[in-house]
Order: sequence, then structure tokens, then C-alpha cells
Amino acid sequence: MSSAVSYADQREVERDLVDYRARGFGPDARPLSLQIVNISPHGMMARLETNYVAGQRIRVTLPVIGVMVAEIRWALGGRIGCSFDVAIDRASYYELLATMLKR
Repeated sequence: MSSAVSYADQREVERDLVDYRARGFGPDARPLSLQIVNISPHGMMARLETNYVAGQRIRVTLPVIGVMVAEIRWALGGRIGCSFDVAIDRASYYELLATMLKR
């Protein structure tokens, strides 16, 4: 049995699956529309039509929370994985998650 574990398996915080359309601004300050597919207090994965690269920063407007600044950690085939600059506190996160899942 191999002791190798994929990066996703090593993630300390599990992500919650969502299907939420959000708006924000890209690194060039242009408006962007994205479909958030999973989220945690520390980051998210989203689909979008604009091509970005790792290291760029975006701003995303989330319900309950407001604007979050996030660094793109990876970008592949219309999807991005982001890490929030500041983690969402637990109480606000659960309220955010409840709002995203209501639809």
C-alpha cells in the first residue's frame, strides 16, 4: 500500500458543495461572473469564462459576508481554485452556507 496521498486528500478543511452564482472583480478591476462549486472558510473553487493564472487576485461578493479578496492558487479549463486572504469565521460561514444552499 502506497503512502502517497494526493494534495486534495491532505486538505485540512473539507469543502462544502454548492452551486451559487456570484459576482466580483478580476485583477484588472473588470466585473466578472462566476459559478462557485465548492467553498470552505479558507477558499473556494469556481467556474468562469475568463482566463486567469495562479497568483492573480480577485474580489468576490458573497452573501452575508460581503466582498472577499482571494488569491488564485490554480487555474485549469475554466475553473479556478482560490484561497481567501482572511478566513471566514465559523458563525458567519454557516450562515453563508445556509444562504447559498437555500436555492
